[in-house]
Amino acid sequence: MSIKKSIIALSMISILSACQFDGDDGKQGEIGAQGQQGEQGIAGENAIQNVSVQVVGRFSAGGKEIAGKSAAEIVQFHQASNSAFAINSAVNQIEIIPLGSLPATEVANPITDTSLVSTAFTFPSEVEVLLANNTLETITLGDANSIDIFENILAIAVQAVDKTQDGAVLFYQLDNQGNGTFIKAVKVGSLPDMLTFTTDGKKVLIANEGEPNSDYSIDPEGSISIINLIDAIPADISDTINLSSDITFSSDLLDDEDFDSDAKRLSLLKTAGLKLAGPVNTTLAQSLEPEYISVSDDNKMAFVSFQENNAIGIINLEANTIEVKPLGFKSWQDYQIDFTNKDEVASFEYVENLYGMFQPDTITTYQWNGATFILSANEGDSRDYDGYSEEVRVKDIIDPDELNKALSPELQAFYDASGGKNGLGRLKVTTALGDADQDGIYEALYAYGARSFSIWDQQINLVFDSGDDFGKISSSVLGNNFNSTHTKNKGDNRSDDKGGEPEAIAVGTIGERTYGFIASERSGDLFVYDITNPFNVSFSAYYNNRDFTVDYELDDDLGNPCDSNEGMDCTHIESAGDLGPESIKFVASEKSPNGMPLLIIGNEVSGSVTVYQVITE
Repeated sequence: MSIKKSIIALSMISILSACQFDGDDGKQGEIGAQGQQGEQGIAGENAIQNVSVQVVGRFSAGGKEIAGKSAAEIVQFHQASNSAFAINSAVNQIEIIPLGSLPATEVANPITDTSLVSTAFTFPSEVEVLLANNTLETITLGDANSIDIFENILAIAVQAVDKTQDGAVLFYQLDNQGNGTFIKAVKVGSLPDMLTFTTDGKKVLIANEGEPNSDYSIDPEGSISIINLIDAIPADISDTINLSSDITFSSDLLDDEDFDSDAKRLSLLKTAGLKLAGPVNTTLAQSLEPEYISVSDDNKMAFVSFQENNAIGIINLEANTIEVKPLGFKSWQDYQIDFTNKDEVASFEYVENLYGMFQPDTITTYQWNGATFILSANEGDSRDYDGYSEEVRVKDIIDPDELNKALSPELQAFYDASGGKNGLGRLKVTTALGDADQDGIYEALYAYGARSFSIWDQQINLVFDSGDDFGKISSSVLGNNFNSTHTKNKGDNRSDDKGGEPEAIAVGTIGERTYGFIASERSGDLFVYDITNPFNVSFSAYYNNRDFTVDYELDDDLGNPCDSNEGMDCTHIESAGDLGPESIKFVASEKSPNGMPLLIIGNEVSGSVTVYQVITE
């Protein structure tokens, strides 16, 4: 017998012997003492939290006297004084709203609460600024458009009384009560519409929108100003990123000489999909209108939205250059849209050859895996002036007395089936796109905004879009009150325009999770999404602080939006709640006056500032 077979035989004998002589089981021993509890693990990447918001305080700048006058537009938070700051354009001052006694329980009547009060922070009607030739210039100031606070430094962006002229940024040193001592004013570009500090407080970046006047006889260039600070003291003169000569292209397929003139840059960007709308001979810098800026955590990059152009710019803060990235378009063949207000009900359809231009207003940034991601509130906007307008309804395209053009057979068939001029014909679209071969036939339609929020990577590639969530979530809760305008309670009123108009956006981290908070300007909706992983986003919560049963009407294009001589009636507007959310400021729990994470929302039409606490379970 071989050695191998001998080992196998011995093994079998051993197993059989063990079975043969196996005795009965003994009695079970006593149960031992409970072991020590292990440490609680942290929430994993895919953990879900229940999220809700509660109103814990609300400030109102007034009633019908300020309604529609932007009495509470842009908000910020000053930690040293535990105060919210809000721009009140109705009287051109800043409201300082103490939050030190903010409760941690919901107020009794969130819609009509006025438990918060304010003191006025005023600034001069004119300032002196230093010029490069060491002389002084006096700027007569118009409206304040934006504020930001870094530690105890307040910066205010103020346009000139003639918005087409250069404006200024005013700097103040704040004390622990929020009172300010003037430091200096610095000249910037035309219509400084938004500003922000870098995360280290060493720079202030200003988006100078450069809008034209009404008849388009004056169209200033858009630009970005940079004001450096050393030991919290701002420089006397700002640097400028010129939106012609400082534009660059990162592609290695291009050489410097491929974009060394304005004509070449314009051609490259137009080919890449940049939306251009304006009178003939409008330059690139005149066409580009910076809207909103957000800075990366490492302060090496910033991102700026060009809303009317449907683009985001990547700013290199080390070289003071900018690369403009067109955003492309959203196909309403893939998502459902309510495109008419005439049926006065929530009704959603897929539409082939209809596209949404993202056209973000507010943008913000956050980090994931060491990379920067950009969130955009895709409101949409048109150039619509007395001297030039790109905005038409679809029915006007085929109206012989209007554009007198045609739709493609496919679009015309859908137009007819949808209800004609009262169906798809109601939707507002741009004349700058759609007839690519200029043969008088619109093969595609391009509507303003995407009725959503999006997440983009730092190369401005689309990572996530909320699709048709906003309309469907809002309509499921509000019913036929969804897509109401903020000038009166009339449901479905904005479906033919830009929907609820996502306007304000903020990011906040609570525990291990990161959330995006998005507010819609017209309808007043507040949406909360878990964006911890930008590639695995989920809807978390919805809220609307508005009473749709209140009867009121205003027109914010009037000098007096509540003018009864024009048929307006704002008698009961204070009971309607929050109208026109324009900005959101997130306050982390460790900085919060009541120890809870907060959302401070400025509502420009109602002139209210509402403070929410965010609750997670």
